[in-house]
Amino acid sequence: MSTFSLAARDSGTMLRRNLLHARRYPSLTLNLLLMPIVLLLLFVYVFGDVMSAGIDGGADRSAYIAYLVPGILLMTIGSTPAGTAVSVSMDMTEGIIARFRTMAIHRGAVLIGHVVGSVLQSVLSVVLVGAVAVAIGFRSTDATPVEWLAAFGLLVLVATAFTWIAVGMGMASPNPEAASNNALPMVVLPLISSAFVPVDAMPGWFRPFAEYQPFTPAIETLRGLLLGSGIGDNGWLAVLWCVALAVLGYWWSTSLFGRDPK
Repeated sequence: MSTFSLAARDSGTMLRRNLLHARRYPSLTLNLLLMPIVLLLLFVYVFGDVMSAGIDGGADRSAYIAYLVPGILLMTIGSTPAGTAVSVSMDMTEGIIARFRTMAIHRGAVLIGHVVGSVLQSVLSVVLVGAVAVAIGFRSTDATPVEWLAAFGLLVLVATAFTWIAVGMGMASPNPEAASNNALPMVVLPLISSAFVPVDAMPGWFRPFAEYQPFTPAIETLRGLLLGSGIGDNGWLAVLWCVALAVLGYWWSTSLFGRDPK
């Protein structure tokens, strides 16, 4: 069996393991999924009329739903890898990784299984949140099939980048509780992006951070693809952030995983 075939087989086995683990212990995934849905409903039905007044010179609630949903979808992407950090930390602290090191399996299969499983969960979570958004009135009538495909590719790219970062966080954390705390920035960053209000409406001293942090370019690119608004430089900024984070997370994770246990 070739090295590639061995890696693919072992990665598939680890993927099935992680998906079974997620199915048997769904509470973590559900908790992370509920927050974007609750925020979506909260900002539409409680704050919607007030928040929409600051969009395009005073739009109605339906326009604010269209503005809000891309940000909520990216927030969903940011929340799901936090569970991956906890799952990886549990593997590290409970000794299963040490057992895997002694077995005749491809060394990278454990990490690939976690990453692919998390990305699949992120996509499923986005579909569920998107279904709720459609149910409350979100529509994307201007997007072409190519733009829908590009939007899906962007979501997968963002999920992959932040999952690799989450894997590194999980491996570097001494316990699952610390991993959960370390992954908190991935949940908080969308809250201080353009997800809920335009960057131009933020204080001047805070605006540069909100504009150039990883989530804002991705959110604005997704808005442009789904709603037909301008993308500008946000497209390449989003891709650049994703590639940089994926490379950093991959290097961090593989470096920690490659260390011999003391």
